[in-house]
Amino acid sequence: MNASAPNRGRRVGTRAIAPGGDRILAPFAGLFHRLLDRIDLGLEAGSIEVALPDGTARILGGRAAGPIAIVEIRSWRALLRLAMGGSAGWYIAWSLGEWRSPDPVPLFDLFMRNRVSLGTAARSTGIVRLIRRAWHALRRNHREGARRNIEYHYDLGNDFYALWLDPGMTYSSALFEEPISPAQSLESAQAAKLEAMLARTATKAGDSILEIGCGWGSFAEVAARGGRTVHGITLSSEQKRAVEERMARAGLAGVTVSLTDYRDVTGHYDAIVSIEMVEAVGQEYWPAYLTTIARTLKPGGRAAIQLISIDDAIFEAYAHNVDFIQRFVFPGGLLISESRFRAIAEANGLSWNDPIRFGLHYAETLKRWRENFDAVVAAGQLPAEFDRHFVDLWRYYLMYCEGGFRGGGIDVVQVTLRKGAAGEGN
Repeated sequence: MNASAPNRGRRVGTRAIAPGGDRILAPFAGLFHRLLDRIDLGLEAGSIEVALPDGTARILGGRAAGPIAIVEIRSWRALLRLAMGGSAGWYIAWSLGEWRSPDPVPLFDLFMRNRVSLGTAARSTGIVRLIRRAWHALRRNHREGARRNIEYHYDLGNDFYALWLDPGMTYSSALFEEPISPAQSLESAQAAKLEAMLARTATKAGDSILEIGCGWGSFAEVAARGGRTVHGITLSSEQKRAVEERMARAGLAGVTVSLTDYRDVTGHYDAIVSIEMVEAVGQEYWPAYLTTIARTLKPGGRAAIQLISIDDAIFEAYAHNVDFIQRFVFPGGLLISESRFRAIAEANGLSWNDPIRFGLHYAETLKRWRENFDAVVAAGQLPAEFDRHFVDLWRYYLMYCEGGFRGGGIDVVQVTLRKGAAGEGN
């Protein structure tokens, strides 16, 4: 059992209240129907069957095949929060019971699937957007901010994550066999991902690997069992402790782990691995991240990167808003514009090789995590300090992300960066 962070699990969330109380907003129902008209026009694929507070029902979209979402809007305030606060406002409305759905995943899928045609219909606007951007700017990933942001998410506790991740404690997308089947365990798919990342380094026994963002040590253990020496860096004291205990149990002396910011790494390595860490860096610091890789990688060496990307067509709008995840789950986070990130890598002498994209594998991973999480909650195994508001937030987070990957606007990418080598792929 880890030493609990103060008030962990109670740092976020909203107080549920009874819906209704719409008398003030009822005269403006026509304005809310016009917002629904905008959403209707923007749904080029799939549909939403929506029941409204005035007793009416509508079908939005339905022009082409796609997911079918069922939504009951119990208060006009839900649409007001969506119009003003975007995805963060929509979560607040859900947490307050102002809308509900038997399965929100298809709804999140629809919003992402129709990301271009919907335009700004589901993004924050006006003064709310300006206030949230100002607030978000205070959570920039300079050295002190990066440590604080990482602690906010990962220092919820090793005991918390151990309850619903796979036994190897891997908190990133698995790589399943295709076609994806329920018969394959999450543990085996995570093992396949780790082996794929190790293969990208083209290292052998005795070679050195820097892992930027080492998590709970699953990759480091795989690499060390193959004879590599690994220096893992993290900003989470909880993760550092877990990695050290893990390597001691396994009898692996070739792994060291330190609380080190990636910008402060010294030395040179045969290879570098970074698995879904760069999303915590922020666009402002992408050059520093890639400069570090170029500086610490030996000539001819390889960096295996797994990252979460977002469609370039919506990157600007996304980057200039503060979405649900940035507001409530992962402060300072930002998904990657692959084209911009690649350009910075190549400017640092790092060629972009052999990318593979497997977003639906992440959707399946998130589904498995949610099933595990739900089972833990149902069995009463969650530590008592994680209250109902936190449980609801975490379930929403897992559903929100799953829908995003199913909708195709976000993806997971593995790519190999090579120092001083010509590009081999696109």
